[in-house]
Amino acid sequence: MKKDKLSKSRALAVKVIYAALTILKEKGGELPGRIVIDAVGKRVELDDWAKARYEKTGYIRWESILHFFSVDCVKAGWLVKKKGIWFLTPEGEAALKLGDVKLLDTATEKYREWVKLRNNLDQEPGEQEISEVAISEREREMTVDEIEQLAMDGIRKFIYSKNAYEFQDLAAALLRAMGYFTPFVAPKGKDGGVDVVAYRDPLGTQAPRIKIQIKHKTTTVTPVQDVRQLMGLLQKDGDVGIFFSTGGFSPDAKTTARSSQVHVELIDLERFITLWQEFYEKLTDEDKNLLPILPIYFVAPSS
Repeated sequence: MKKDKLSKSRALAVKVIYAALTILKEKGGELPGRIVIDAVGKRVELDDWAKARYEKTGYIRWESILHFFSVDCVKAGWLVKKKGIWFLTPEGEAALKLGDVKLLDTATEKYREWVKLRNNLDQEPGEQEISEVAISEREREMTVDEIEQLAMDGIRKFIYSKNAYEFQDLAAALLRAMGYFTPFVAPKGKDGGVDVVAYRDPLGTQAPRIKIQIKHKTTTVTPVQDVRQLMGLLQKDGDVGIFFSTGGFSPDAKTTARSSQVHVELIDLERFITLWQEFYEKLTDEDKNLLPILPIYFVAPSS
């Protein structure tokens, strides 16, 4: 269907969905959902109607439409959402060649096929029956997506508000929850390249002996030189390096860490949050207070 024949909502969906997948492709196929949404808002020309808030929910129209139709892309196998991170699949990248209108039309058709299978609808169900079920399924998944996105945004903002030494304490607390002892957490001043030392036992007689470097610069990607510097400090058998970087890592840094003969684990902000959630119940009460979180349970969308 030509763009000039589309409804206003559908035409907006075509633009924001195509922009979202394109941005993911340009950024290597992986970004926090909030960053994708912000980038779409800057790239797509939005009129006052698109930027208006729904009176009932308070959500911005174009953002809700993006969430709503992103469900089609997920069911089509083009997009994966996991703990607030959006991943573009190889199939999703290939789908960009369809063009914006055809891309969304195809995703919607694949979603409707999933609806029929998921809900055991007749082989030839009525158009209204499919539409009603599809809208209901989308709305539930969209709600879950938006709630999860809101929760992750809140955690990120809390971490961003911390200074470098406070985030260093968070990293040390996480390691303790994972069963390590942390006899050394660097005080303010020069640290010789090591911010935290962690052992499996109190005296450090058991491998691995971990040397940790921490960079808390949320808008600065950690370059390969910093990762190599940490590698240079791993001089004994059983030494392992961990690099925490809230700003993420450059592609060269990731490649170097993967191919290194010494073990260096890279932990960006999203992975830190995932690990904090996973080991939260094993934190001491004092450490929990450094970044308190609350699990909330609700009915998950169908898979």
